[in-house]
Amino acid sequence: MTVRAYAVERPGGPVQRYEYEPEPLGPLEVDIAVTHCGVCQTDVGVVDDAYGISRFPVVAGHEAVGVVEALGSAVDGTRLAVGRRVGVGATAGACFACEWCLSGRQYLCPDKDDTVLRGDRGAFATGLRASDWRHVHPLPDTLASEHAAPLMCAGITVFSAITRYGVRPTDRVAVVGVGGLGHLALQFLAAWGCHVTAISSTAAKADDARRFGAHEFVVADDGLQRVSGSFDFILSTVSADLPWDTYLGALRPHGTLCVVGVPHGSLGIHPLSLLLGEKRLVGGLVGSPLETRQMLDFAARHGIRPAVETFPAARLDSALDHVRNGRARYRAVLEF
Repeated sequence: MTVRAYAVERPGGPVQRYEYEPEPLGPLEVDIAVTHCGVCQTDVGVVDDAYGISRFPVVAGHEAVGVVEALGSAVDGTRLAVGRRVGVGATAGACFACEWCLSGRQYLCPDKDDTVLRGDRGAFATGLRASDWRHVHPLPDTLASEHAAPLMCAGITVFSAITRYGVRPTDRVAVVGVGGLGHLALQFLAAWGCHVTAISSTAAKADDARRFGAHEFVVADDGLQRVSGSFDFILSTVSADLPWDTYLGALRPHGTLCVVGVPHGSLGIHPLSLLLGEKRLVGGLVGSPLETRQMLDFAARHGIRPAVETFPAARLDSALDHVRNGRARYRAVLEF
């Protein structure tokens, strides 16, 4: 099987056609014919080598949806079958033997298979191989493929933060940023039962935020002091460097500030911002296979859908620029 992919040979592009022949299929591996793939800010960072860890040529992409094309000899055939529609996210495999895997936290496995960091074997291609079938997720019939793709990374990132840090339906919560992550977080939290406030740098997204489930909207420059001491949980989904002490001040005692966006600089905080109220500053990653399946079921049950703009795969350059320049409303998705 020849895989036709879209690669960049140097930081920043341009995108070029690229073909390769996969190795023979291993016992735990699954080959997927990709039909859709989300374009995430992380993909842009890898293409641009913003993190200094890219291996060129780079085939990025880690929010893949497609159909199973082949199964390894040790794959559980009761869960997966050739022709079944599935999704693969940021993690395509793990060792399932270390303390993190054995405790259900495969996303922390030191030997996990990061889909987007494989060099030329990412999901911006007609085919993707998952190194372990347990990271290949059957999709609910009610989730269209273009909607399921962004859930495989953006969706599970915000969903796992909600569940992992014990957000309750009675909590008052805030989401910082109404973007690719934030617009999904608003929907999940509203369906969770929380009172939800959207915080944005501009008033232009107020109507969208309310459409996604926000009960209140705050423009950061003008309104942060007004919400001081208001929230049990704040989820920061932006890449901007924020006034972290001010956001910690917006928490109630024992409140949690969870950072899932990647700020450009260091997080500078005054110790008393944490200590005087026993507050928590935590980070968030993607989820385990179990959390991912729970997220997909929850999204299907509650009608949670990303707002997407689709691009033919041949226009990957345009899609990357769209995301790179902050124009996506709210997730870009490639169609193969």
